[in-house]
Amino acid sequence: MIVRDRPSALKLFLIVRGSILPRIRVTLIANTVFAALVAWYHGTMFDHKVILTTIPFTLIGLPLAIFLGFRNTAAYDRYWEGRKLWGELVLRSRNLSRQCQTMISSDVPARASLGLADVRVRMVCRTIAFCHALRQQLRDQREPADLQSLLRPDEWAAACNASNPSDYLMQQMGHDLAQCVKQGRIDTILAVQLDNSISAMVGAGASCERIRNTPIPFSYSLLLHRTAYLYCFLLPFGLVDSIGFMTPFVVAIVAYTFFGLDALGDEIEEPFGEDANDLPLSAMCRAIEINLRESLQDENLPAPIKPHDYLLT
Repeated sequence: MIVRDRPSALKLFLIVRGSILPRIRVTLIANTVFAALVAWYHGTMFDHKVILTTIPFTLIGLPLAIFLGFRNTAAYDRYWEGRKLWGELVLRSRNLSRQCQTMISSDVPARASLGLADVRVRMVCRTIAFCHALRQQLRDQREPADLQSLLRPDEWAAACNASNPSDYLMQQMGHDLAQCVKQGRIDTILAVQLDNSISAMVGAGASCERIRNTPIPFSYSLLLHRTAYLYCFLLPFGLVDSIGFMTPFVVAIVAYTFFGLDALGDEIEEPFGEDANDLPLSAMCRAIEINLRESLQDENLPAPIKPHDYLLT
């Protein structure tokens, strides 16, 4: 995610970091060079004059812009839903940490110094591990080191070998809660509240997996992609007779808009990746870890993740 103050009007035209321009520059340059050649030869190809008016481009351009807008709206809905789900995880993780420390009875307060042998500390650390595991699943990553210090050795090994590590960790959370009920360390009514928090985190994780595994229909994206390319590469023939040498400049502006909207839709359609405009899952996981470790009065807190060159991952 790009994190920066709004620059001045002049800098807006010069900014590259966070712009969609790097993704479309090759196609945009090719389209502009092609438009320049069409203008140079005045629309003649292989000794034949290609005659096109602006009418078909007017008829096609408006529907194309509308359809690109609809597609980008659908892509942004996925992005915004993903952000809301991770906001829900932040809220639920804090609640779960508080509930584990206050509802499960013990003679001493829950502290990080007690280690993972204490069920309250173990459940709080497992909540942190769940967020890291979910982030890795959504990004198709495997980084066992992020989980090792948060789990007991046998549980860490089992989580690394599980097909769905985040779900495995929540199952272990349920086992610990059931054991606390059996030992009489938590009242059954309070256990229900704690189980609701666990279920809400599982639901948020499953919803993120749904977004990750259900892209916008490929045929819809392919249709818009092809139409945008055909429109922009044929546009010089419709403009050269009316605006002459200005054709490449106008084509470049139109192509930047259409190619940019198309590429931007592709980028935010998958909000859990590591592109410049995707969600900063690593920073959110680190914030959750800091909050929950602080609740256990852990002195060894990791540093917050800061934007690097305006990019927060």
